[in-house]
Amino acid sequence: MQTTIFTNGNIYTMNLNKPFVQCLVTSNERIIDMGSSEAMLLQWGRNGTTIIDLEGKTVFPGLIDSHLHISSVGINAQELDLTGVKSKDELLTLIKKKSVTLQPGEWILGRGWDENVFLDKQIPTIQELDYAAPFFPLFLPRICGHAFLVNTKALFLSGYHPEMAIPYGGTVVIDPTSKKPTGLLLETASTIVTKHIPKKSYMQLKNALKIAMEESVRLGFTSIHTNDPNYLGGAIQTYKLFDELVNNEGIGPRSNLLIDYDYLEELKTAGMSTGFGNNKVMIGAIKIFADGALGGRTALLSKPYSDAPTNSGNAMYSQKELLDIIRDIRAQNFPVAVHTIGDQALRNVLDILDQFEPSKYRDRLIHVSILNENLIDRLVSPNRIADVQPKFVSSDYPWIIERLGEERSNCSYPFKTLLKAGVLCAGGSDAPIEPLNPLLGMHAAVTRKKVGETHNGYNPQEKLSMFEAVQLFTIGGAYATNEENVKGTLEIGKLCDMSVLSKDLFEMKSADELLSTEVEMTIIGGEIKYRK
Repeated sequence: MQTTIFTNGNIYTMNLNKPFVQCLVTSNERIIDMGSSEAMLLQWGRNGTTIIDLEGKTVFPGLIDSHLHISSVGINAQELDLTGVKSKDELLTLIKKKSVTLQPGEWILGRGWDENVFLDKQIPTIQELDYAAPFFPLFLPRICGHAFLVNTKALFLSGYHPEMAIPYGGTVVIDPTSKKPTGLLLETASTIVTKHIPKKSYMQLKNALKIAMEESVRLGFTSIHTNDPNYLGGAIQTYKLFDELVNNEGIGPRSNLLIDYDYLEELKTAGMSTGFGNNKVMIGAIKIFADGALGGRTALLSKPYSDAPTNSGNAMYSQKELLDIIRDIRAQNFPVAVHTIGDQALRNVLDILDQFEPSKYRDRLIHVSILNENLIDRLVSPNRIADVQPKFVSSDYPWIIERLGEERSNCSYPFKTLLKAGVLCAGGSDAPIEPLNPLLGMHAAVTRKKVGETHNGYNPQEKLSMFEAVQLFTIGGAYATNEENVKGTLEIGKLCDMSVLSKDLFEMKSADELLSTEVEMTIIGGEIKYRK
């Protein structure tokens, strides 16, 4: 067995019993000893041992993203990137430029527009979309992935007509004057179009996934929890793609695969359940949606939106349907991972989960954006974890105050309150909805404001300490997959997964120093997978 010594490091173990060491010794992926550089070299530094000098750099347990869509990150890199677009006119210009590069039969695809950052706050009309792209069908998800722009060509190819049955929870937005579609689809209504978009080949999907997996390692991730079957051709093909890249080709971080409920029978037929695989690629929880997003006012609230008094959002399922789905998942011994942004959505899900015995693995409540004291109390459980995205704070404020009003916005993304109450929390990006970079997530968690803003932060009482922010992206992620005994902290017997940074996060005078911090090395199982 090859022994490797990582010496001369500024190593934070995140284990309170032994919080700091200079040196780690690893063999067969695991940490076998740790302590001072002098002692470890004396004990283990014999001939044949590999010695790696960390040159005084700061080391943390390997960073974990607890919720993202990694394949979408790669696919989006090959399509129209609309993040950062500042106006409707700029969006239409990008569509025009893309259309002149296409061949007949191709689609204009992309993602990332957000009318809340548009100077004019206006979403293009279907007439404007048709003018920008008269000959090519167009499908452009909003940054949240819960609202979609389409043109007439796309609706024609979908066979849309006014009497068409729209999937439950979805809406084709209709102009009240013309009684015709506006070009905006909400939630599951998107499926009337997506089924007609040409499928990418296996190698196109694999190449896109490879690009994103390599980028995640460059950003310091040693593990990700990722939801991809809808983008990668189903559960079995998703597992195959990750298995080929991670296990066979050594590309990317350890990957826990969240599988959408639509593919539950596919898993059952293949004999796969939570935990299937190995410590590099593993089947995780079953993903379902209870509601939508705040940006499109489809997150399900207990009271109407402050800026839309007749609208309380969308339930993706009736309560009976949701009960039947969770019963079906439990019958096959899977945990659930439920998208719940609005407070009513979370209440609906908890009301159902309370009727079932806990799974062997923790249930995951993803986003839990709008909360109250009662809901927080109900989240306190060793069998439940709140899967939060700190970067949402800097993206959603201040416009979220208009959506929810002052009182409810003060109870939004209450990370400090969750931790104080004893709720198990994991940190993620929800990339590509937010940037993949974990240091941006940590910055949002400790500052609660956009980069460059000079105020004290939105709901500053909910700011996390730097230590708490790092915990979200290390041990928190390990708890989400019941792997706290093998990763999340640096301890003897655990996997030697480490992220080496250019700066000491715990000695920073300002959290803005995170923005210039770089990943020097990413180490997975004692092997350097990325070196700057």
